[in-house]
Amino acid sequence: MIENVPGAGGSLGADRVAKAAPDGYTLLMGHTGTLAVNPTLYPKLPYDAQHAFAPVAWVARVPNVLVVHASVPAQSLKELVALAKAKPGQLAYGSGGNGSAAHTTMEFLKLQAGISLLHIPYRGTAPSVNDLLAGQVQALFTGAPALLPHIKGGRIRALAVSSQRRMALLPDVPTVAESGVPGTGGFEADQWYGLVAPAGAPADVVARLNQKSTSRWARRKCARGSRPKAPRPRRRRRRPSAR
Repeated sequence: MIENVPGAGGSLGADRVAKAAPDGYTLLMGHTGTLAVNPTLYPKLPYDAQHAFAPVAWVARVPNVLVVHASVPAQSLKELVALAKAKPGQLAYGSGGNGSAAHTTMEFLKLQAGISLLHIPYRGTAPSVNDLLAGQVQALFTGAPALLPHIKGGRIRALAVSSQRRMALLPDVPTVAESGVPGTGGFEADQWYGLVAPAGAPADVVARLNQKSTSRWARRKCARGSRPKAPRPRRRRRRPSAR
């Protein structure tokens, strides 16, 4: 059974798994936000991202795709940057919440391109995509799987991808670094996903779960816009304590 628990950039769902029984029956599809960004963004995060989970498998690396609503006149990233500079703070972009990959990726682009956009955070990726489709926000820079059907359907326009190389499923969409916008030559901001269990899960259970993360799952993720990773459980290194 899969339960989507949106809110606080995925922190609510992560906290639920962190406090679940470590029996291998409750797992978290962790990602950049819940395991890396949120601990630095929220000073009172209800879980310890470094110690609350047992790594099971590194699942996939997911490029973000910069898209705009069909009504936005920009046909390229360079044109979007020019439009944003002509109308500072007037173009709005959505995200799955403060600290989400969509938020941090767009803020990184804003910083490098020197533009000002209005941030509209939502409780999860799905409502941010819905409002983009409805024209309530003008742009979104989030993971490819949530956007590909709408790009193919022509309801939104893809301007750039966040990875170092182009996506096989969007071969005509340039990378940010290829777009010719000054300051963005080294841009890269992909998401990554990893399966984790509550800390204390038995080693044999973790090993079996890792083994079940098969190539069939990897192929399915690749077909949806993710780049699969070889699933190997790895012991998390602990940071040295301050003295």
